[in-house]
Order: sequence, then C-alpha cells, then structure tokens
Amino acid sequence: MDRVRPLRIGSLVLPMPIVLAPMAGYTDSGFRTICLSRGCSLVFTELVASEGIVRDNTRTLNYLSTGSGERPIAAHIYGSNPEVMARAAYLVEELGRFDLIDINAGCPVPKIVRKGAGVALMGDPARLHNIVRAVGRAVSLPVTVKTRLGISPDKANISEVAHAAEEAGASALFLHARLASARHGGAIDLDALSRVKDEVSIPVIGNGGVSSAADAINMLEETGVDGVMVGRAAIGNPWIFAEIASSLGGRTYVAPTATDWLDVMTTHLRGLYAAMSKENNQRKRPRPYPERAACNRFRGHLTKYLRHAGCPVRTRRTLLKQQAVEPLLRLVAQALRSPTDQTSINSAEPHEKGIQSYE
Repeated sequence: MDRVRPLRIGSLVLPMPIVLAPMAGYTDSGFRTICLSRGCSLVFTELVASEGIVRDNTRTLNYLSTGSGERPIAAHIYGSNPEVMARAAYLVEELGRFDLIDINAGCPVPKIVRKGAGVALMGDPARLHNIVRAVGRAVSLPVTVKTRLGISPDKANISEVAHAAEEAGASALFLHARLASARHGGAIDLDALSRVKDEVSIPVIGNGGVSSAADAINMLEETGVDGVMVGRAAIGNPWIFAEIASSLGGRTYVAPTATDWLDVMTTHLRGLYAAMSKENNQRKRPRPYPERAACNRFRGHLTKYLRHAGCPVRTRRTLLKQQAVEPLLRLVAQALRSPTDQTSINSAEPHEKGIQSYE
C-alpha cells in the first residue's frame, strides 16, 4: 500500500518525507550527496556558527560548501543574537546554494550552550521567537527550527517553544523526541511527539530512534508527524533512505551489493580527501599530511560501512589503521570480494610499501 505523503515546508516540496539529520563530524558534503542519491529528500549542513559567517571566517564558511547538485539542502546555523543570526541567514541565502535556513535550538554541547545558543534557547522561548522572526524577515527562504522536548525532565517545555517558533513564522519544526539531558540514549517519547503535532499547524518532522524502515513507519503512523529525520542509523548505511522510501511506496527493497558498498566508500573517501586538501591549502600555514587527516576523519564512517557490509571485526580493525587513501580502498575492495578469506588483509602493515608513514 502506498503511504507516501509529500512534505511541504513553506515553498519547498519534498516528494518523500525522509530527511538526514545534521551530525557534527559526519554530515560532510560527500556523505550528504550520497544520501540524496539513495532516497533522502533533504540534507543539512553540519552546525555552523552565525558569528563566524558574519565575520567571514574561512573555516566557518567551509561548512557551507556544497557539491554539484547537492539539493535540497538546509543551512543549519546557531547563535543567540537575533541581529547576528539574521545577518548570517541573509549571507547564506546570498550564496544561492540553500533551500531553507534551519535554526538550532536543540544542541546540548556545553560550549554551544554556554553561549546561550543550541538547547539553551529552549530556556528562553522569547529569545527564540525573536531569532526566528528576525531571520524570517531577513530572508525569503523558509525558516525552520530543530529542537528537543526540553532541557531536562523539570524543563520539558516543548509546547511553549513550539508555539513561540510557529508564532514567529517558522515553516516547520524538526523535533528530536528526547530531552537534551538524555542526549541520544533511552527511549523516544512518541506521545510527546504526537501531542506537539496536534498543538501546532506547521509541519512537524520527528527525529530520534529511527534505525530502520519499520521505525520510520511506526513513528509516522503512531504520531501523525509529517516526516521522519534519520541520524546515526544512516552512518555507514545510506541505503536506509531507500529502504524507508520502498516501504512507504509499497515497493520491494533491493539490498546493496558488495560493488555498491565499494562504490560508496570510494566516492566518499576520495571526496573527503579532496575537500580536506582544498581546506588545508587555504591555511596560512598548511598542515602536513592531509591524506592521513582524511583517513582519520573517515574512520567513523568506515567502521560503520564495514560493519554493515559484513566485514569481520578483525578485518575492520586492520583497515582502520590505514592512513593512505588508495591503499585503504584497495584493501577494502579485497575485503568485500573475499569476506571469508581475510588472511592477507589481517596481516597488512598499517602503511603499505612506498606509502609514507605519517607518525
């Protein structure tokens, strides 16, 4: 049975109500593009500081870099000053790369909360209202808010926050159905998600605990939310979007082959290396060995890719030690071709002959 309902966020219409959550250190441009090509309807940048955008900080602006055809995409910005947030949003829109501006009001990381941003805005709904209103007046793009159920059990004020965002002109609410104090642990509160959906007229997209197509369908049916946002479950398994889309459309899901896994890892790592090399060349004092840095940053993705692809634990540990791009990809190809014969891989040196050691 076809259960597909397009997701409308202001002027933006998404054919599938499936979204990739912003995740620091993971949702780089390459990974976002991979997810979009496998059924995801909307992606987000990593968290970007409004102050850095306004100051034209090169490192900050790199978080706003996008690939060719990487659309639709939301610029995910944070801050506590309405005027600065509005100016930053205006500058983002001027880039011509983005389809909406998303305001973070849910990040629990202490260094962000100490600045009065992220989930700290839940403690000051009036300030959040002023930020949403200021940003909305500065741009023509839809403005949305990503938040949580509350800061802690005694500060679970999502109803007040949701109304503040809606009254200020927000076009949608991306709601992680946990408290900030729970981080990413524990059960999600579907009842709270359902209640918020009933209380506001703007679209509500549920986030948290979606690790399979069954979880996504259950969230949609149990709460009535307008869409689902997938986070950590997509790391190493971008095909989760195709799986969810197939379930929503009543189609049979076709699992990826070993070739599919290799193609994705190759595209991702080479793209990450190219992006990090470009960023390194922008530095006044370029750092040595960007290839090692790219392999190290890729580890979080690689371990999940390999686990989902069925590689044994011992093989995964060996591959994670590699610090050069092409030798790593050759070993990955070998592992995927011969998952039951890992002797040569498990005995491989961390750096193949001819590859410079970066220690």
